[in-house]
Amino acid sequence: MVLPGVLFKMVDWFLYQLLANSYYRAATKIRSFCFQNKTTTTKPIPTNHPAAYPSVSKCPLDCRATDTVVCDVDGCLLRSPSFFPFFMLVAFEGGSIPRAFVLLLVYPLLCLLNLDLALRIMVFISFCGLKQKDAQTVARAVLPKFFLENLHLQAYEVLASCKRRVVVTSVPRVLVEGFLKEYLNVDVVVGSELPMVAGGRFTGLLSAASPPVRSKVLKQVLGDAKPDVGLIRSSNNVEEQHFLSLCKEVYVVYGDDSTERNNGSASVMPREKYPKPLVFHDGRLAFLPTPMASLTLFVWLPFGILLAILRMVLATILPISISRMVGAMSGIKVRVKGLERLQNTSCDHGAERSGVLYVCTHRTLLDPVVLSSALRKPLTAVTYSLSRTSEVLSPIKTVRLRRKREQDGETMKKLLRQGDLVVCPEGTTCREPYLLRFSPLFAELADDMVPVAVNVSVGMFYGTTASGLKCLDPIFFLMNPFPTYEVEFMGRLPREWTCSGGKSSWEVANRIQKQLADALGFECTNLTRRDKYMMLAGNEGAVSQNN
Repeated sequence: MVLPGVLFKMVDWFLYQLLANSYYRAATKIRSFCFQNKTTTTKPIPTNHPAAYPSVSKCPLDCRATDTVVCDVDGCLLRSPSFFPFFMLVAFEGGSIPRAFVLLLVYPLLCLLNLDLALRIMVFISFCGLKQKDAQTVARAVLPKFFLENLHLQAYEVLASCKRRVVVTSVPRVLVEGFLKEYLNVDVVVGSELPMVAGGRFTGLLSAASPPVRSKVLKQVLGDAKPDVGLIRSSNNVEEQHFLSLCKEVYVVYGDDSTERNNGSASVMPREKYPKPLVFHDGRLAFLPTPMASLTLFVWLPFGILLAILRMVLATILPISISRMVGAMSGIKVRVKGLERLQNTSCDHGAERSGVLYVCTHRTLLDPVVLSSALRKPLTAVTYSLSRTSEVLSPIKTVRLRRKREQDGETMKKLLRQGDLVVCPEGTTCREPYLLRFSPLFAELADDMVPVAVNVSVGMFYGTTASGLKCLDPIFFLMNPFPTYEVEFMGRLPREWTCSGGKSSWEVANRIQKQLADALGFECTNLTRRDKYMMLAGNEGAVSQNN
């Protein structure tokens, strides 16, 4: 843990002493000097100013079964004061690292411009030349996680209480429409449109009718009827002043940076109140890339690449018995519990001697490697889809299954006769606190089984992907400064809960799934690998060996 600690201190000093303070303060001073009104005379609040209207927290939710609500995404439904982090996600996940770096470089300039011009610049950098398919993948698989985490609780409650929901926003419609309709059941979404050229690539320029004017949109959507509820942001602009006269009731949504009007913690959407469970999501970034977080990302990136290479080399050349200690020195934390359960129990399930089958939850491709280092002995891992690069770099033996039940069963039986085996019955990884359905094949092959609860936490990068290059999965995971693995051995499965004890393979699989879910505090689901890949990547998850 010495090397990452030293690097992080260097990064911290570099950020705050050379870049962050001077960069941010200079932009703030220039903006305040050029654009803010220098008059200090106190003026009465006009009746069309947002401050004259009640907070969204005071909006009654009862008897709105027939009402119509109109609101925006940026500054209303989302707590984030700026849409910059979401454009950064598009640039990084859908585009490339250089595109994201350019977007970060122009951020000081964006602070000096009006909102409309800043929006157009962010759209151009994020979308120019981007394939429509890539933008739709980011909107479907990456952004919903960050939207849900930034959803304004009280604004959503007002939205959910009304029958008809209309969202008019200056944000490109391709980014928000899928989330709004799938998760929030919004009826009408009107946003900025992005023209495309031949080949299905965006020009990056907003169409002539963008951003949409809410008064015109409401006239087209509602006719002469007035919306019952209108939600506006706390900032004051001409369009919102006109919008105020169109609504029967108006409420102001205050962001996290406004503590005098609204309690920031009260506006945070807890996971249990999500309108729809978030089970699957994709993308490499594990954090919301605000300007400061993005700056930290790009400063850490070269150090992270070197650290990942160092970790891979050490894991490949050193014995598995000392890999855990070496990994701890490089910043990888592995917490192991339950080893005494293996020492205090014995197995006499069958007359034929075979290896132990370790049945573990699946969080990253490194699960079998970490399990092997925790036991301090080499294990064999079976995989459903693993890139050739990952197979070569793996410090333990890996065997690819063919998704043919009889053939895979024979392969696993043969490997068990040779030694201990690791299997992940989910068939794919899941980042959120859910367990996918366990395939029952493993239960038919062995009686000496040890369920293992595995969980992972990362701070910067996810080590899994559904639509990206799988050969980079272990590299991204090892680029995290302090990734943490938690491994808990549950003890050998009692004979009465094996197929030899009279249970069916499905009963055994469901029992182990429930046991591991309880140990981790997760929720069991019936979702499968196919469900995950169809949702995130639009395919069934077949991976080329060269990927």
